[in-house]
Amino acid sequence: MSELSLFFAQNVACDTTEEFVVSQRFKDKEGNAVAWKLRSMNEDENQECRKAATRKVKGKNGVYTSEIEPNDYMAKLMTSSVVHPDLKNAELQRSYGVLGAETLLRKMLLPGEFAALGERVQALNGFGTDMNELVDEVKN
Repeated sequence: MSELSLFFAQNVACDTTEEFVVSQRFKDKEGNAVAWKLRSMNEDENQECRKAATRKVKGKNGVYTSEIEPNDYMAKLMTSSVVHPDLKNAELQRSYGVLGAETLLRKMLLPGEFAALGERVQALNGFGTDMNELVDEVKN
């Protein structure tokens, strides 16, 4: 096998999935904490999250610049990585009285749980820096 073939698609590990207990508040019938299933994503999916969180902001002299809203970006990154529970499920959203996966996630989780999930999603997707550094990198 040549060195180049190590990079062929069929020789690369596919998406990584893992289970992560986001909160002790979600329990099964036996009272055990239920793990959420998370997956890694590729850069195309990350770009979609970034684009969806980007807004045009009017600056000096009427010039518009693109600006990423870090909280929206992080929520989109998280919802794209959560496989289970299905955050796009209409019945689950209805049970919390919200519309949209990002809104549901914010409603379901306590602030510390939301932050812990965000950290795990970042690590799973290969981000070794904190969110502020990530946003600065994305802006450039």
